[in-house]
Amino acid sequence: MDANLFRNLEDIPSRFRGGALAIGNFDGVHRGHARLVERLLAMAAKVGGPAVVFTFNPHPAQLLRPQAAHTPLAWTERNAMLLRELGVDAVVAFPTDMAFLQLDAEQFFQKVVRERLDARGMVEGANFYFGHNRSGTVSVLHEYCAKAGISLEVVDTIEINGQIVSSSRIRGLISSGWVDHAAELMGRPYRIRGQVVLGEMRGQRLGFPTANIERVDTLLPGEGVYAAAACWREGEQEFTYPAAVSIGGNPTFDVDTFKVEAHLIGYEGSLYDRRIELDFLARLRDCERFDSAHELITQMKLDVSTTRRIVDRRYRREEQKIES
Repeated sequence: MDANLFRNLEDIPSRFRGGALAIGNFDGVHRGHARLVERLLAMAAKVGGPAVVFTFNPHPAQLLRPQAAHTPLAWTERNAMLLRELGVDAVVAFPTDMAFLQLDAEQFFQKVVRERLDARGMVEGANFYFGHNRSGTVSVLHEYCAKAGISLEVVDTIEINGQIVSSSRIRGLISSGWVDHAAELMGRPYRIRGQVVLGEMRGQRLGFPTANIERVDTLLPGEGVYAAAACWREGEQEFTYPAAVSIGGNPTFDVDTFKVEAHLIGYEGSLYDRRIELDFLARLRDCERFDSAHELITQMKLDVSTTRRIVDRRYRREEQKIES
């Protein structure tokens, strides 16, 4: 567990007070968030204190509009880890409840920004809202910060290839299967996690044993077959394998049940009951119906070959970045 991830405001040590603060959801920690964190670090240096991110767990929409709430792009600990990699000193994943959501903008500002975190500087996006019914706008925040002697910087959204970088934009790409385009906006491949459970062993009988993954707590890519990288830890050791991943049903065998099945290329052994993570690199094809098991096996061999090539190219590129 990240020692600098806090679940409430009472547990935060004094060394994380009196610095620069950014408040938001930071779902998936994409390149827009990275730009905001860059300015947060500059603000922290300016005021001579730590860089702190305050976020919400669960997202307020899950309490206020559960039927319309989005499935998250990342789990809390991963968001915190990604923020720490960007240089943030501490992350607060506040346990959102209805009482907290009833605080108006001024109460929120006084309780969180001033009393608990004693912020000397703030950095927010142009579309930032806070307080009950989102009554606190950036203009209101400017007013409160000016009265309190707190420096405030508002960061504009960024665009990549003519598209605004946002969690909603990324969510749409992933749902449509465009995981490679989503990775461009995120700055890394999209990752899910889940637990390996017992399946019907059909893949093993075809010569392609698969890990059946359930209990995924983030957004799943749209139906299709993907090139991915599977990773997990055993003690201090981390393992990574290329993985051809099928999301959806199996029309060749008239199976409509929605499943996530990953064939780990080159892996021999059992992953049953293990929690693994998948980085999605590219969508290869639709989940198709084949006239025979032989035709399906021929296509699966092509999927494996393509996956191996995509993953190898990806990790060679990463190694070259490290070496340079």
